Amino acid sequence: MIATCIGALSLAIWIYLMFARGGFWRIIVDAETPAASPAPLRRIAAIVPARNEAASVGQAIRSLLKQDYGGSLQVFLVDDHSCDGTAEVAHRAAREAGCPERLTVIEAAPVPRGWTGKLWALTEGLKAAQSFPPDYYWLTDADILHQADNLSRLVTRAESGAFDLVSLMVQLHCESFAERMLIPAFVFFFFKLYPPAWVGRTDKSTAAAAGGCILIRPSALTRIGGLAAIRNQLIDDCALARAVKSGGPIWLSSTSRASSLRAYDTFREIARMIARSAFTQLRHSILLLCTVIIAMTITYIAPPLLFFFGAWARFLGLVAWILMTVAYWPTLRLYRLSPFWAPFLPVIAAFYLGATIYSAVQYYAGQGGVWKGRIQDLAGN
Repeated sequence: MIATCIGALSLAIWIYLMFARGGFWRIIVDAETPAASPAPLRRIAAIVPARNEAASVGQAIRSLLKQDYGGSLQVFLVDDHSCDGTAEVAHRAAREAGCPERLTVIEAAPVPRGWTGKLWALTEGLKAAQSFPPDYYWLTDADILHQADNLSRLVTRAESGAFDLVSLMVQLHCESFAERMLIPAFVFFFFKLYPPAWVGRTDKSTAAAAGGCILIRPSALTRIGGLAAIRNQLIDDCALARAVKSGGPIWLSSTSRASSLRAYDTFREIARMIARSAFTQLRHSILLLCTVIIAMTITYIAPPLLFFFGAWARFLGLVAWILMTVAYWPTLRLYRLSPFWAPFLPVIAAFYLGATIYSAVQYYAGQGGVWKGRIQDLAGN
């Protein structure tokens, strides 16, 4: 009887997710953005925070400076106390691109108490860019490779919808076995939490952005009090989107026109990436953590396990598992992976659940939010 009830609940959850959650699982990509009309010629300041990114920053800077965009574009790279020659690599990339004058490198001041490192670096870049001055800030990372028309499409999207913020979930690195197994699920879970169709609706409170590619109007930043308003937020992209959406429209999608160069070659590396912010997402609440454990178990893990119970439980679990598999296919297709991975989503979800629990353990051990040698999420702060 209990197994049957769990099966019925799991199936009800998947019916809701498939048909009433904004169609998040379809994974609409930004290739559908209108590109026939030329982008308005706005002034763009690209802000790139970088901390020990020598391995990727050269490619990232070249991709920014080679944008096929008719308006003015100036790149501001903020060297966040790197010790690997990040700034030198960026300068060399700008010279190789033939336009060193379009790159400004800023040495970040020490991170003030109460700020996360990335938000402080972005603030330093925004301050330097005020002399430009831009019509939009383009916030991107030092490990993101942009196709030549990505900025034009972003500006066209922002202008056509009068959006205060537009953002793209870039294609994440997905080559190692661990990445192929786990990374597409990260995108799937992200859009399940923040359906893009809901993010773009003014009658929905859902707000999110993907930090690797954000175009935002200076007026929107001024309205919310600048990045100081979210200075201690570890999940800074979504915090920024929430603040901006409170006073103006925003837009979110995925894209294949920008990709991350950051590799996570092992399961351990991916677990650390998840754990860096998972417990923060739950507002450091043990009650919410327990709720997530129960919800994830019923939604993802229970359906295949119900095969070992009675006929009705087996049937309900099988249908839920089929819906789960179908829902995951479009994400796998985006990453050009075999649908073979889709039935393994319960195992993948169990890994993410374990990493979430580990995130809580790290937080209480005083090692929360570790990134580039910085502990950014401490109990009691």
